[in-house]
Amino acid sequence: MEIKKHLTITGNSTVSWKDAIVKAINEASKTIDYLSEVKILDQRAVIDGNKISEYFVDLDISFVVDLNRNENN
Repeated sequence: MEIKKHLTITGNSTVSWKDAIVKAINEASKTIDYLSEVKILDQRAVIDGNKISEYFVDLDISFVVDLNRNENN
């Protein structure tokens, strides 16, 4: 049996929404094992003058729960 947990995280970038997604997943993978899926929930941006200055994405990331993990580790 496989059990998955979901977390909502927000990524940001001054380059693009795609870059914000990649950076957010990269950072999450540093502390969360077994990442398995990502769903884009929302995208938004800050406009400075007539140009986008920062991109934001809200993501639902999923990871598989390790059922064999020793609770003392």
